[in-house]
Amino acid sequence: MWIWQQADWPNFHWDSSKVSQLLRQINFNQGLLLGKLDQDPSVQITLDTLLANIIHSSAIEGEKLNAFSVRSSLANKLGVSDKKPFPTTVQTDGLAEMTLDALQNWQSELTLTRILNWHHLLFPEGHSLFNSIQGGTLRGEEPMQVVSGRIDKPKVHFEAPPRSILDGELEQFIAWFNHSRHDTDLDPLIRAAITHLWFVTLHPLDDGNGRITRLLTDLALTQAEHRSIRFYAMSVTVLERRQAYYEMLETSQKGELDITTWLVWFLDTLNASLQKSLDDIAQTIAKTNYWQRVDQTLSGKKLTTEQVKVLNRLLDGEFELGISSSQYQKVAKVSRATATRHLAQLVEQKCLVKADAGGRSTRYLLASK
Repeated sequence: MWIWQQADWPNFHWDSSKVSQLLRQINFNQGLLLGKLDQDPSVQITLDTLLANIIHSSAIEGEKLNAFSVRSSLANKLGVSDKKPFPTTVQTDGLAEMTLDALQNWQSELTLTRILNWHHLLFPEGHSLFNSIQGGTLRGEEPMQVVSGRIDKPKVHFEAPPRSILDGELEQFIAWFNHSRHDTDLDPLIRAAITHLWFVTLHPLDDGNGRITRLLTDLALTQAEHRSIRFYAMSVTVLERRQAYYEMLETSQKGELDITTWLVWFLDTLNASLQKSLDDIAQTIAKTNYWQRVDQTLSGKKLTTEQVKVLNRLLDGEFELGISSSQYQKVAKVSRATATRHLAQLVEQKCLVKADAGGRSTRYLLASK
């Protein structure tokens, strides 16, 4: 029996004691992140986050987008100048438009027309010679199943509600989504998790269900924060956990209406997304502080392009144990003698320090002061 066939569908329930600690941690990290970004609300950060969400949400479904084209579409829609504009397409413009509609118009009510418009933007007419999906329409009468294995012995991983009841199911979901936003008894983060599971269960479209589901989840998370733009990309972390994501969704479809396990997975993934953004900000601040300190130490002297490249690689954490002369030679693409000379200069200029080990195993670390 699928979850939507349960007698009490869709009356989900869960063990609050098993999610309460995660909710507290997420709220704490959200506060930290928004506090840091309120001090420096950079349009660049907004652009980077939206780009990451679009690129990674498509990658979850196995579709690789041109990041430069998507970035230019986003920049155009946001009305900001792109340092390196790239030709856009009908598809990338559509992806930018649907994403911004969800995250900027978060106070607008959800309607079926709005969802189908997103689908039309996701699959514009003639966007691919190999894809016959008609954007902006619900799926047809054929059963919607996810199947693997041999043709004579198929394994059905998931089956969505039949087309005959789909309209009523969507009407119920949309009514709940609009009403639950004002439900003070329902934690808004749990509401986002329910949104994700409920819509993907309905699977109302021939293709693009996952991407529309994640867009609706982003909308719910934006409403939870009462802000038009979010500064973390949950799809990045979902892609990192892609196999577990699909396994968790499959398990949830075959389970009861107790969705505690799904909530724990969703909230843990959301928290990891927040922590990643916090780590990225901390790394950016550390890089900025390091270069300010180096500029003061150099007193007008210039580093070579190769030296700057290697220092940035170290700042990005690529060589946690420090960099050796041979590694410097490969990264900077210079001779052994030049690598030795460059490293000696960086030590003298207090950009690097020698690690304790000497001889041929000598490694160089970033100077902390």
